Amino acid sequence: MGALMRSHDWSASSLGPPSAWPQSLRTAVRLLLNTGHPMYIWWGQDGACLYNDAYRESIGPERHPQSLGQPARQVWEEIWDIIGPQIEQVMAGGPATWNENHLVPITRHGRREDVYWTYSYSPIDDESVPGGVGGVLVVCTETTQNVMAKKRLALAIERQRRLFQCAPGFIAILRGPNHIFEFVNDAYIQLAGDRDYIGRPALDAVPDIKDQGYKELLDQVYATGERFVAQQKSLRLARTPGASFEERFIDFIYEPIVDADGSISGIFVEGFDVTDRALADAALRESESRLRELNMYLEREVMERSAVGGRFWQISPDLLGVLSVNGQFESVNPAWLNVLGWTETEIEGISFVDLLHPDERHELLEAFERLEKGKPITRFECRYRRKDGQYNWFVWAAAPFNDAYYCIGRDITSQKEAEEELAVARDALRQSEKMEAIGQLTGGIAHDFNNLLAGISGNLEMLEMRLEQGRLSDLDHYISGAQGSARRAAGLTQRLLAFSRRQTLAPKPTDTNRLIADMEDLIRRTVGPDIDVYIVGFEGLWSTLVDPSQLENALLNLCINARDAMSPDGGRLTIETENKALDARAARERALPPGEYVVLKVTDTGSGMPPDVISQAFDPFFTTKPLGQGTGLGLSMIYGFMRQSGGQVQIYSEVGMGTTMSVYLPRHAGTADAPREVSNAAVAASGRGETVVVIDDEPALRQLMVEVLEDNGYIALEAADGPSGLKLLESEDDVDLLITDVGLPGGMNGRQVADAARVSRPGLKVLFVTGYAENAIVRNGLLDSGMEVMTKPFTMASMGSKIRDLIGR
Repeated sequence: MGALMRSHDWSASSLGPPSAWPQSLRTAVRLLLNTGHPMYIWWGQDGACLYNDAYRESIGPERHPQSLGQPARQVWEEIWDIIGPQIEQVMAGGPATWNENHLVPITRHGRREDVYWTYSYSPIDDESVPGGVGGVLVVCTETTQNVMAKKRLALAIERQRRLFQCAPGFIAILRGPNHIFEFVNDAYIQLAGDRDYIGRPALDAVPDIKDQGYKELLDQVYATGERFVAQQKSLRLARTPGASFEERFIDFIYEPIVDADGSISGIFVEGFDVTDRALADAALRESESRLRELNMYLEREVMERSAVGGRFWQISPDLLGVLSVNGQFESVNPAWLNVLGWTETEIEGISFVDLLHPDERHELLEAFERLEKGKPITRFECRYRRKDGQYNWFVWAAAPFNDAYYCIGRDITSQKEAEEELAVARDALRQSEKMEAIGQLTGGIAHDFNNLLAGISGNLEMLEMRLEQGRLSDLDHYISGAQGSARRAAGLTQRLLAFSRRQTLAPKPTDTNRLIADMEDLIRRTVGPDIDVYIVGFEGLWSTLVDPSQLENALLNLCINARDAMSPDGGRLTIETENKALDARAARERALPPGEYVVLKVTDTGSGMPPDVISQAFDPFFTTKPLGQGTGLGLSMIYGFMRQSGGQVQIYSEVGMGTTMSVYLPRHAGTADAPREVSNAAVAASGRGETVVVIDDEPALRQLMVEVLEDNGYIALEAADGPSGLKLLESEDDVDLLITDVGLPGGMNGRQVADAARVSRPGLKVLFVTGYAENAIVRNGLLDSGMEVMTKPFTMASMGSKIRDLIGR
């Protein structure tokens, strides 16, 4: 800029030639040119513009170099309402101004941009002019990237909080040595009551826990950094003010929150209310005890009957009777009085059906038909009325003999009650086992999200600290770190979607050899230097129709499992491919239809797996890793993806020798797609005035998408629900693309809006954006032509590229 100023024609400027400039201006210009920080000067009453090289990039080609020496208002007419009053204030002798992260929209590079600045306006003294102020010195820094990064980080953290809010168990986040509540979800409030939690120490917010050991456990975890896990621990709480204490039983984990510097800053609390399960366990134990007593009683009775022999009729506790062929009692034993309260005189002469429960009379008729045919009844259960009007359960046996029916009935009322209690206990046990599996999953998720939250919050705190200190260099390091943690958090939710089989596949003809070659560097970095990696690609390998991104995830997961199996001593990892034709027998052994397959094998020299582990390897939540170090979903997700892709995965392993994981994918008749080069221009994905309708009920995300579209040259129309969006689509205006969330208010989801719009616009391109790939938008796991899906969260650059690709088809 120094050379440009020396060669500039200053005759048309109010400044005149540099030789005539006042000393204060020349000193300020020398300072301006010798600094690498963006600065500029407005001089004189018309505010003639002077700036340095560092400022050139900020104003764009529209204003450089023609703004040099020109009046401020002429150069910055579009933002004069923002900067004009500040210039006038300083020129009038007022105080200097300071603005931090101030939005100053300007036009540069041919388009209007929302630009954020941190800047100050300071007076330049000049005693030769009235008022003593000759101009204004502006020191500025563009902070657009930092501001947008903080907004994205805040959005990511909010999404994660929502995930915690939707978790099936109770969750709380505590900070500091006093365990101050930072977050609780609805399940925590349901357990402990609706209290004032946030910002209060645990003992103040929930004084009920005093003397129950929970405060001491929190102190222990905070001091040692070691997690604490408990099952069916008693917790006594008064859930509302003035209410009596009630006892609950909980499974929970206290997980220390480790900051980026390794220090403990808080505790992540997660667990489940398992009171019903605990009570069911107690009921089951009681039922088992009663059954044992009943069994001992029956055994004693059998022994007594054997001893008394001929006195059986008199002393038997079972009901004995003789009936005529008409079903009337001719004689009964004394047990009828002991069990039912009826004397022998009261029973003799009445029909068997007279004391029977009305609901069982039909079954009795069928039983008597057998007796009439001369066949015995070995078991007939019914309810029989006592003299007090209540009913007992009996099991009867009867046989015809000499024109009479001989019957014996045993009271099984206690047994029936025990069976009902056992059924309840078994249901509770099944629920307990299900919750245990969910606990295994949430334990792994809590561990992973804990690490990701530490990465986000740590980098965000460092970014804030640097900004407060004015240390503005190398901030991208912290932004990239936080964004990386947010992306990995998004990846974790995608793995959960994969396990739930809600992922939408995008199968493409794929060269597996090329896919492995592209991942080689990543695999080697992931497994580490202690493991030798060998890749053996089959020459002439067939192509296969598969989602390449999901296949990459599956391969990386298998390599990580192999690495863990060879830890800590290292070993050899071999990745190989081959073509394989399966006849009927070989296909049946692999649970596949006969045909041609591409086989991908991952072999390690690790510890191997015993048969009992292999048999459970694909079960959801099964893991041999310590609690919190794995969700038990990896192989289950791979298995689900393979079956969804028409393939299979098999395990061959020997303990102490190693493991081979074989992935079978059907051969595809076509050729694999060539890898697509992504240029910077593609990422920019600028529009050409096309019209895009955006439907999303989340205002922040909808506004962000609209701004990205408008910044990239598109015309954006927006709606917050399905019916409003459909009204835009049914207008006469041209629409080149619909971008819609799947879950929408107003009675219509995104797929229904798209289908309705395609009635009048058959060729409408549609981009679904969703937190999970709902079954409502796919048919047989695939999207219709002209439709694509992006899973939240996503980068604005990837969205722009996807939009350009869809419109360009």
